[in-house]
Amino acid sequence: PRWHPSRVGLRLECNGPYLKDYINIQSLAVSSIITLYFTDLGQQVGWTTFFLTEYTGPLLIYLLFYIRLSTIYDQRESRKNFRHPVVHLACFCHCLHYTRHLLETLFVHKLSGGHTPLKNMIKGCVFYWGFTSWIAYYINHPRYTPPSFGHRQVSFAALTFLMCEAGNHFINVALAHPSHSGSQACFPSPTYNPFTWLFLLVSCPNYTYEVGSWISFTVMTQTLPVGIFAFLMIIQMSLWAQKKHRLYLKRFYPEVRRKAAMIPIIF
Repeated sequence: PRWHPSRVGLRLECNGPYLKDYINIQSLAVSSIITLYFTDLGQQVGWTTFFLTEYTGPLLIYLLFYIRLSTIYDQRESRKNFRHPVVHLACFCHCLHYTRHLLETLFVHKLSGGHTPLKNMIKGCVFYWGFTSWIAYYINHPRYTPPSFGHRQVSFAALTFLMCEAGNHFINVALAHPSHSGSQACFPSPTYNPFTWLFLLVSCPNYTYEVGSWISFTVMTQTLPVGIFAFLMIIQMSLWAQKKHRLYLKRFYPEVRRKAAMIPIIF
């Protein structure tokens, strides 16, 4: 009783997988005696708290660099240097990205009532908050130099970024409200919305659009820290996409077997 239910891990074997919360112990007992192995999973946090904390940080951190605090940049140099329009555009796009994540966490995603270890949230915050500080420092620096090809490069990348953000949102809405055929769930299918047509090619188009957002943000700002972050996101998203793709193959084999996980042909 001294452990919160979210910290309790029960296993049938000493090194076996943890039992799911919805499993009835009585249904597992082949006799009147059953042995359960208990593990304290440590401090846990809810998934909603996890995502809200992870995404609120980058939103606020970037704005602190954008206003050029005196503790970050030299005030005399900050007043003297003219800000290129891409700096303001980058701030808008970055804030739009994380605001969308926050709103979707609250109103779109159907998060389970489960929990995750606190250490996972700390690692996620260190990654996102740390990279945001590095990215924001360079883009908002008084000596920041604009992209090589000027307004044409910025405009094209910004338009691509907005399209990827819109596509990501519509895909998340489709995943939150999947179509049903009788009592059997079906894999989300494209609708009249062109942004959902990516379902024809890949099984995880939300990751495709997420990667597209960061690649276009890299082109728009032409900054090395953004490029490194985008590269790491491609690796992480591809791993998540492949994992989900294998699950989809088990549940929706005929509908998913010809699709790629995240990027056609490559992943």
